[in-house]
Amino acid sequence: MSDAPRPPAKPGGPPAVPPARFPPPSAPRTATRAQRSALVLGLAGALLFSLWLFQGILTPFVLAAVIAYFLDPLATRLARIGIRRGLGAFLLIFVLMTVGLLAVLLFYPLILAQLGILVQRLPTYIAGVGAVLRDGLIRLEEALGPEMVDQRLRELAITQAGSMLAWLGTAATRLIGGGFALFQVFTLLVVVPVVAFYLLRDWAAMLARIESWLPRRNASVLRQLARDTDRVLSAWLRGQLLCCAALGVFYAIALQLAGLELGLTVGLMAGVLTFIPYVGSLTGFAVAVLLAIGQFGSWNEVLVIVGIFVVGQTIEGYVIYPYLLGDRVELHAVWVIFALFAGGVAFGFLGVLLAVPMAAALGVVARYWLRRYLESPLYLDPPRTGT
Repeated sequence: MSDAPRPPAKPGGPPAVPPARFPPPSAPRTATRAQRSALVLGLAGALLFSLWLFQGILTPFVLAAVIAYFLDPLATRLARIGIRRGLGAFLLIFVLMTVGLLAVLLFYPLILAQLGILVQRLPTYIAGVGAVLRDGLIRLEEALGPEMVDQRLRELAITQAGSMLAWLGTAATRLIGGGFALFQVFTLLVVVPVVAFYLLRDWAAMLARIESWLPRRNASVLRQLARDTDRVLSAWLRGQLLCCAALGVFYAIALQLAGLELGLTVGLMAGVLTFIPYVGSLTGFAVAVLLAIGQFGSWNEVLVIVGIFVVGQTIEGYVIYPYLLGDRVELHAVWVIFALFAGGVAFGFLGVLLAVPMAAALGVVARYWLRRYLESPLYLDPPRTGT
């Protein structure tokens, strides 16, 4: 608006209106350290509160987000060769659900049949394990004397071994027989594919929108932390999925060829549980050895089962990780195990799904702050010497 003087008002007319004066534009305010800290703490608190409040319904959505995260590189490649993002997302979700449905139709009846064998043969397995354990304790008593191993200790060990095997059989039957009830058929077959499709279709747009919301002062640092987290997370998950698939197929085929009646179920279980470092292999090894003792009753066949798991661990440690993944896996096994168990205790299956991404993000942030500390005066400042 111009500041030129206006002509005086005519006599008898309305009074002249003075020109409007706007205050000069103020300089943009800078956020204080307290405001930035309050923003970070508020977002973290809101996220944890939302997880706690909606944990009962978030599982299918988090599972769909995991699927979209895995399929995003493939959808990007399809878009580069001329296939629209929406069509590519639909094709990928359709193929994934078709493969999953075929796997369920193929393996679920076989696993149920083996569980029927387990229920029928469980008393025989318990008797076989008890006989082998009794013979071993008798030999130990002969070697160490009755003062070290007496009859009561022997009977207690046999009873506890039988109870443990019976509990394992009952737990496996309930877990696999009621597995679909745990995941809820409706959410798996309807909600997860639909949500995964929309997330995969709009993945790049959502990331761009979130990036536009980052505070401008720290945007470059946050983008770098996000890229590091994505690199660590994708490498670890790719490695674990590779291990799960390879070891599951190897253990299932090898145990079946070795003559173990429940070899398919035990092998697939060991492969799936390999997602938890060391826990899957140790669990599969213990169950397979107990079943082999109960079924065969001799140590020759048991040693064959032991050899199969030794070969499996050799493949994992000397082939899959060194040659297929190299040094890209930056998540320590102990940190992953702690995160999985902590997430499971805090939020159940939802916490297990979120545990590895949170562990990867916290690891990247911890390494970033460690680098900052090692470059700061808190670490570099030399000690003062007296004069």
